[in-house]
Amino acid sequence: MSVPVVILVEPQLAENIGMTARAMANFGLSELRLVAPRNGWPKKGMREAASGATHVLDAAKVYATLPEAVADLNVLFATTARERGQMKRVLLPDVAMAEANVRIANSEKVGVMFGRERIGLLNDEVSLADAIVTFPVSEEFPSLNLAQAVLLVGYEWRRAAGLAQAPFTGEIRAPQATREALLSLFETLEATLARAGFYPPEKRESIARNMRDRLHRMSLTEQDVRTFRGALKALERGARRRPDGAA
Repeated sequence: MSVPVVILVEPQLAENIGMTARAMANFGLSELRLVAPRNGWPKKGMREAASGATHVLDAAKVYATLPEAVADLNVLFATTARERGQMKRVLLPDVAMAEANVRIANSEKVGVMFGRERIGLLNDEVSLADAIVTFPVSEEFPSLNLAQAVLLVGYEWRRAAGLAQAPFTGEIRAPQATREALLSLFETLEATLARAGFYPPEKRESIARNMRDRLHRMSLTEQDVRTFRGALKALERGARRRPDGAA
């Protein structure tokens, strides 16, 4: 599957490049382009910051200028937190990545560019883009780390591509308990409670029915029944070991 290209313009810190690679790998982005990275390339410490996403760094391409880095792209988005006074569409990441997914499906190549850590993209660089992507951050604190911005875009692209599936469901995998197992549990529970003097004599039947109803509502699995039965046996063993009258 084709995915959006991530373009970092003059990134400075090795940690930010490494964390960007990690954010990309989290959401299935793999093509990283670097425009004139500050203080040379490769950078010491970036692989450690990538936390295993070194395949993104190993495949990264370095360009001397932004026009060279975006020359083969059909669609280009520019991320910024500031209003630029340019007559361009301004999109939130979810809308931008929905469009990106449609364009990619039409065999177009899409890129998203991110600016420098301190000052972001220059106006001339933003002017190369088809649209601006900005983030719905708090007005009191709009600053995003470079890798955070990449992470948000990657997340929205994965959603737009229909790949945002939960890695696990939390569904019960053990089979439901059989009637035989439940009835056996009820019998054991009620006998244990009776020996412990739990039931008022005149209310035993109604309390027992209420407890069965509660257990039914829990939709117990076979493992649940085994666990309850084991707990009841442990309680009885403990009661037998205690001296008479002990709490």
